[in-house]
Amino acid sequence: QVQLVESGGGLVQAGGSLRLSCAASGRTFSSDGMGWFRQAPGKERVFVAAIMWSGGRTYYDDSVKGRFTISRDNFKNTLYLQMNSLKPEDTAVYYCAAGLNTNMAMAMVEGWNYWGQGTQVTVSS
Repeated sequence: QVQLVESGGGLVQAGGSLRLSCAASGRTFSSDGMGWFRQAPGKERVFVAAIMWSGGRTYYDDSVKGRFTISRDNFKNTLYLQMNSLKPEDTAVYYCAAGLNTNMAMAMVEGWNYWGQGTQVTVSS
């Protein structure tokens, strides 16, 4: 079974930076890519970023474009999310996702088959 474990979350002041990591195990390379979602208290889980296995093409939600960078280390089988210029509205539980069913569904929760347990990111103002 595919397992995803996020780390790197924490409390940071607005304008600060954090780097999230997602260590993957299992047959993750069969999927088209990996991604990050986030869920604020009382809100639904929403798309943040994704990176495709073939070619490394990246996609970002407009709310994080220019501030967040998704990347991967194939040797370590690890996904990263570098978060800069953090804002209070970035506060959420961040989830790593794998097992993309189709490229068209990358921004949808139902488009992914595997999820990590989530890591809390809190940005204070």
